[in-house]
Amino acid sequence: MPTPWLTIIGVGENGAKGLCHASRIAIEGAEIVMGSARLLALLPWVKAQVIPWPIPFAHGIPLLLEQRGRAVVMLASGDPFWFGAGSVITRHLEPQEWVAHPSLSTFSLAAARLGWPLEDTPCLGLHAAPLTGLRPHLYHGARLLVLLRGGESVPALAEYLGTLGFPDSVVSVLESLGGAQERVRTLGLAEISGAEFRHPLAVGLQVRGAGTSIPLATGRADSFFAHDGQLTKSPMRALVLSALAPCPGQHLWDIGAGAGSVAIEWLWAHKTMRATAIEADPERARRIGENAHQLGCDRLEVISGVAPAALEGLARPDAVFIGGGLSVDMLCRVWEVLPAGGRLVANAVSLESESLLGDWHKSKGGALWRIAMAQAAPLGRKRGWRHGYPLVQWSITK
Repeated sequence: MPTPWLTIIGVGENGAKGLCHASRIAIEGAEIVMGSARLLALLPWVKAQVIPWPIPFAHGIPLLLEQRGRAVVMLASGDPFWFGAGSVITRHLEPQEWVAHPSLSTFSLAAARLGWPLEDTPCLGLHAAPLTGLRPHLYHGARLLVLLRGGESVPALAEYLGTLGFPDSVVSVLESLGGAQERVRTLGLAEISGAEFRHPLAVGLQVRGAGTSIPLATGRADSFFAHDGQLTKSPMRALVLSALAPCPGQHLWDIGAGAGSVAIEWLWAHKTMRATAIEADPERARRIGENAHQLGCDRLEVISGVAPAALEGLARPDAVFIGGGLSVDMLCRVWEVLPAGGRLVANAVSLESESLLGDWHKSKGGALWRIAMAQAAPLGRKRGWRHGYPLVQWSITK
């Protein structure tokens, strides 16, 4: 078996003291050592050619690959495969080309300082992602370990928590864990203003307050989503998601996405879910992206275009929801690309669309439902039922 040319080494804030024997041997035998200026400074004794890793990070990948065949060490922080650079690099390599020696992760060190059970504590890497990634995890009593970009991120975190209604939260700021400059401070949100924090840092967050948490059941309140009225309403959304039957790792096409509520709830089902929202109206497409960002779903892909033409080139779906723009061409195109075992759910309100779904149900099978809902509303001095348009839903597993 060929000898790996690349060794990925995790370096802690204690520098050489935290290196295992294999890491030392690899560094001593390297022709080239690459890493950020901060990590290189922790190992001043390195004798190999040193190449600082450029910013942005992606610019360093071709630079690294140019060294293929030489003995190269790449330095990464802590555990390179826990919100680190390891997986970003190795996706460009064959398995036999690399080997890795991790150090203790920041999460392990943080849990050890705070006495929190790591297996029960969500660990989030927001050092290269927005704070809105916290949104699905926020509820009174939650404890989270979070990597942040730099010292300025701590006041921003405090402001974000206060805005969402969690002003009594407590933040343990953990700086330079494992190094000579290590410092741990536990602060209320009001104490954070004016304080200085140094990189690298993580926080242990204890969420406290009466802010609104995102429920676990589908059909979340419509108020979570900004919209112009074009929205799959909460009770119907619950029925749609039930028929779509989200499973980990699967990809949804949400066609005629409106406010993106179905796609966003699909993504909330599991962290491995993927979704593409297709919306013909550019302003609605923009709003979908904003909803996804505010609700911690930046991984939602938003396509501004008219289906079925806008479906060309998209990654193949495991499930498709057609909430608007229903047509024969649309159904034909979706049916063509849907794999065996894939689910299709389509809603119709107009008589013409209802007739179309009736024809496809007769031809393909599946389940056809006519759903009518009414909500109590004022009727003079009393109350009565306000009926919405009845909706026809066709669902089928191919």
